[in-house]
Amino acid sequence: MKERVLLFLIVAGLTCFIYIFQSYTEWGLAILVCLMSAYALATNIAYKIKQRKEQNQPHKKNENYKPFVSILIPSHNEESVIENTIDTVLKLDYPNFEIIAIDDRSTDNTALVLKKLESMYPDKIKAFIRPKDAFPGKSAVLNDALQFAKGEAILVFDADATMEPDFLTNLVYELEPKDVGAVQARKIIRNKDINLLTRCQNNEMTMDTHFQVGRDSVKGAVELRGNGELIKRAAIEDIGGWNNYTITDDLDMSTRLHIKGWDIRFCADTAVYEEGIMYLFPLYKQRRRWLEGTIRRYLENFWDILTSKKMSMRVRVDMIAYISEFILPGWFIIELGILILKIILKDAQPHILMSSIIMGCIIGLGFVMACRYSLRRYDNTPRMDALIQSVYTSVYLLIIWFPLVLFIGTKILFMKKDMNWGKTTHGLILHEHAIQRAKAKIKQAKEELKKLLVTR
Repeated sequence: MKERVLLFLIVAGLTCFIYIFQSYTEWGLAILVCLMSAYALATNIAYKIKQRKEQNQPHKKNENYKPFVSILIPSHNEESVIENTIDTVLKLDYPNFEIIAIDDRSTDNTALVLKKLESMYPDKIKAFIRPKDAFPGKSAVLNDALQFAKGEAILVFDADATMEPDFLTNLVYELEPKDVGAVQARKIIRNKDINLLTRCQNNEMTMDTHFQVGRDSVKGAVELRGNGELIKRAAIEDIGGWNNYTITDDLDMSTRLHIKGWDIRFCADTAVYEEGIMYLFPLYKQRRRWLEGTIRRYLENFWDILTSKKMSMRVRVDMIAYISEFILPGWFIIELGILILKIILKDAQPHILMSSIIMGCIIGLGFVMACRYSLRRYDNTPRMDALIQSVYTSVYLLIIWFPLVLFIGTKILFMKKDMNWGKTTHGLILHEHAIQRAKAKIKQAKEELKKLLVTR
């Protein structure tokens, strides 16, 4: 109820502002765009300065900092991918870790797979099978596992994660400073070349890397991403663990860590690979959950964000800059509603709508340039290819995110809050490869049969 009232006041206030100052709304949007551009430029400059400092005075890693790490891998109906993930984790070259593989009320053979692995590696793997009546959600899963995890630090992987052997060795050094509560690794889509949708998702992750690096450079509100996140146990306990009543455990934890004054670092040089979604409807379900969790955690923690004495001003400014991304879709719809009303009343002023369209195009151009820059810097994509990909990725972002902002805003205002997780189905890429292999074998058999008939 609290977040519904707060969002209503925000929407009502924005509507009144646009209606009263309708002849000057283009100036408001122009100021908003200028502030967003100035902040993007500031983060990029900060990154360049940080990079130059590290070249002149390389950061010395404390080779003796080797805390015991508990690796938590929650899984729900993940029998097709979980064994491969655990096999990959077992190859980590870090000396001090345990694996807690968690079955969360699965209806397939996930629990059997985990028990088999536990029997094979009893010194490394603990299979935790949650009862069928356990509280649902990833946060509850992690809170339950935390009770018997031994680690000074907690590393969370999704059930489809893969990584290089030096993943944890590289990541753990960033966690050493006393004020650092968590570190997030870069995320890369493993099956990015399957189709246009998976390619766009990987480009989206590459853009996220670019923005996270910028936020890290100014010590802003860097966020956890759920997969490949390393968190100090002391920080988790300081905020009371994960929030069981959120659908985005990582984003909610990020905000609460910042409120308590903990810093979150981003490590672009260390990557975790995950499976991209190959079909549009499941992608919308996943992104719907992400966006709803993003907006709700700000509404739920609004007062704490304003009043926290431990949160730095840089983090607050960075959060405000990030939240401004959600203003434009609402601004556009409000202007459209005012225009329709004026048409009905025969007092239309088309320039009201034009201002948000023009500014929207400018912001869209900014996303194209940011995406191109990201692809060039992090994926070493050729110039022309990077430009083409950045254009269709920006269209993808518009198609995915713009309607979802409006839908989630409407849902929060008028619908009851639910815990609809919108689980992502993993393992489809394995099935796709199996189908392709089967087709190749059939084709080969046909060719061999054809040759045999010709010979006879």
